[in-house]
Amino acid sequence: MNLPRHSTEPPLSRSGLVLGLYGALALTAILFSAGRGDVDLYRLDGISTTQMLLLSPLLGAAIGLVVVALSRLCVKYQWGRELHRSFGDILGPLSGREILILALASSIGEELLFRGAMQPWLGLWPQALIFAALHVGPGIRFLPWTISAFVLGVVFGYVFEWTGDLGAPIVAHFTINYLNLRYIARVKLPAEDEEEWAPALADEVASAEIPEAHP
Repeated sequence: MNLPRHSTEPPLSRSGLVLGLYGALALTAILFSAGRGDVDLYRLDGISTTQMLLLSPLLGAAIGLVVVALSRLCVKYQWGRELHRSFGDILGPLSGREILILALASSIGEELLFRGAMQPWLGLWPQALIFAALHVGPGIRFLPWTISAFVLGVVFGYVFEWTGDLGAPIVAHFTINYLNLRYIARVKLPAEDEEEWAPALADEVASAEIPEAHP
């Protein structure tokens, strides 16, 4: 997911930019697949079934929730907290509407392109590598994001091949992006120096002796 930097423009302008960017990805995927004679990006011939079409979104929601739970555990570590703050600085304030648009547009646009269009042509592992390459942030602190993008690219690719449709990858991708963006926008983690000094200061205050007042 390519994240737009914080802008001082009105929210609608940023939302329009997001829709334009991921709309272009989706259009590229459709045109690319049509040029190869594959007009159905959503399903894989010979694998997709009506039953799985109904069940795959539920599977995607479950996968997404597991990944979100794991991402919450990451903020227990310094690199996770640093990544959280870095995304907060890049994204700036996000409204609920912006979060919804960004999560929905990125999940549909990227899954159509990488899993729907690229995977049947290049294969599972190459599409995951390209997916990860487009999730490289400005600095070494974003390396965990790039690695997680590669892992999720592989997971989503396997799920796509197993279910035969993009329902699970799209719903999982949306769940992860939506809940994590809300968390980044709503939860402000303290700076590292504050994390180090606040507990020490609290302990010092708690252990300090209060002098007795004498008449």
